[in-house]
Amino acid sequence: MLPLIGAELTPLQLYRHLLRCCRQLPTVAMQNHYRHSIRQGYNSHADEDDPERIQIIVQRAVADADWILKKYSKKK
Repeated sequence: MLPLIGAELTPLQLYRHLLRCCRQLPTVAMQNHYRHSIRQGYNSHADEDDPERIQIIVQRAVADADWILKKYSKKK
């Protein structure tokens, strides 16, 4: 469910993408935990205005989401 590699996501698109990724987690408790974490991260970086820093944050968030989904998909 990852976006195209190299595609530049806006912070709002990233937020929506990460919330959709949460639906793939196996339990409701995990989904709620990661949803809360996503919201906290979005709110903590809401005032960021440097485009390079924003892209670094976006790339890191996508990589982390991919890692988490792979981690829990192996346990099925």
